[in-house]
Amino acid sequence: MKKHVKAFCKRGLIAAWGGPVIMAIVWLCLKTAGVVETLTVDQAVLGIISTTVMAFVAAGISIVYHIETLPKSMAALIQMAVLYIDYMGIYLLNGWLPVERIGAFTLIFIATFAVIWLIIYLSIRMKVNRINQKMQA
Repeated sequence: MKKHVKAFCKRGLIAAWGGPVIMAIVWLCLKTAGVVETLTVDQAVLGIISTTVMAFVAAGISIVYHIETLPKSMAALIQMAVLYIDYMGIYLLNGWLPVERIGAFTLIFIATFAVIWLIIYLSIRMKVNRINQKMQA
């Protein structure tokens, strides 16, 4: 378990820089579109810190797929739940998601997660099948 916590932290730290970079890009796009004129210091600090935490958690949770005793379907459910809570919490904290839109967000999140997971699963399955065919030849 200790190695998984260490790997979670390592993955999270590697990706954590991405949160503030993405936040800066989003703010520039919103400014260019005329949606956001200025940010208060509090908004900027909250956005930077919260997106850093969001990126850390999102990257770190992928470690669940390396826990050999955990079925892949259970790992996917754990990852989905953690990402959902991570994103939802950050979006609500920053006021980026109105409470009345949580249902729509949930449906879009689940559908997107399922499609991405299915694409990755099928891709890996095809690679394994090719390797198995080469080994049988």
